[in-house]
Amino acid sequence: MRVPTLRTARLVLRPFDLSDAPRVRELAGVREVALNTLMIPHPYPEGAAEAWIGTHEEARTQGNYMFAIDDGELAGAIGLHSNQDFDRAEIGYWLGKPYWGRGYATEALGEMIRFGFQELKLNRLYAGYFSRNEASGRVMEKNGMQREGVLRRHVKKWDEYVDLVYYGILRSEWEKHS
Repeated sequence: MRVPTLRTARLVLRPFDLSDAPRVRELAGVREVALNTLMIPHPYPEGAAEAWIGTHEEARTQGNYMFAIDDGELAGAIGLHSNQDFDRAEIGYWLGKPYWGRGYATEALGEMIRFGFQELKLNRLYAGYFSRNEASGRVMEKNGMQREGVLRRHVKKWDEYVDLVYYGILRSEWEKHS
């Protein structure tokens, strides 16, 4: 399946294009954005956005989907990384700082959950966040995800060990509320 274009009330979730690279670098290059993500470096190196976008097509062939979150301009990213052997996927997302507090993450995550269950026919979706980023937990809760646990000091970001808090939702739970 190609990466489709998905629409919500205010957003378009679409495949990235190399022309998005300068905006990715601008948004993801902000320290506060990188602070709460595992893989975004700071400072954001020249050429890194182009390299990252260049990985999306190959990743899709392995069941991984990366979408630009667009409200008329690129606002962030959301991805679904599936394990097809177990009919499950992990969702990850980030938003540029100017878009925080607008409900975009909640809206984009809701659409990604729908895509995972309806279109990809997955059984389970899950997501994690750094414990210091409680707003991300609220986004997950608003989408019906349940807190499943904490992996204590599970990752190291900038010489600091960070707890990961995990939330999940099953297809049967989502179907009851959709």
